[in-house]
Order: sequence, then structure tokens, then C-alpha cells
Amino acid sequence: MSLLKRITTDPEVCHGAACIAGTRIPVSVILDNLAAGSSREEILKNYPS
Repeated sequence: MSLLKRITTDPEVCHGAACIAGTRIPVSVILDNLAAGSSREEILKNYPS
């Protein structure tokens, strides 16, 4: 599956911010967590959607 298919935008969800498909988790939150040094496992634990 293409990574781009896992990212969606919808003006009705999170003010149109790019989100992980099927969730209300903005991509920016995931990127911020990665930049802060969070591991994949930590992110999945904190955002289990």
C-alpha cells in the first residue's frame, strides 16, 4: 500500500490538516513525536488508532 493512501485531508476533520486515514491524528503530531525522539512503539502506544 502506498503511504500516500494512508494520509487524508478533509475540511471537516482537524480543520483540513493532513491526518492518518481513518483517524483524527494529524500527520504533524506523528512527525513532532518522531522529531522529539519517540520510537515507533511509543507512538503506537500513545496513538493506538
